[in-house]
Amino acid sequence: MSSVHTIRETAWVLGISQGLVFRAIRLGLLTAERQYGRLVVSDSSLRRVLSEPGVLRD
Repeated sequence: MSSVHTIRETAWVLGISQGLVFRAIRLGLLTAERQYGRLVVSDSSLRRVLSEPGVLRD
């Protein structure tokens, strides 16, 4: 895994829609930042969500 993931990659890994990824970012469940004009999710944030079952539900 790389150190950051696009919104599309994050959605695919979590098995949720991209819209739900944006919602999770707004709610503070995922940490994201802008890199080169693109919103990306940190690897540590993605791993944290993956380790906590039931945090994100579609």
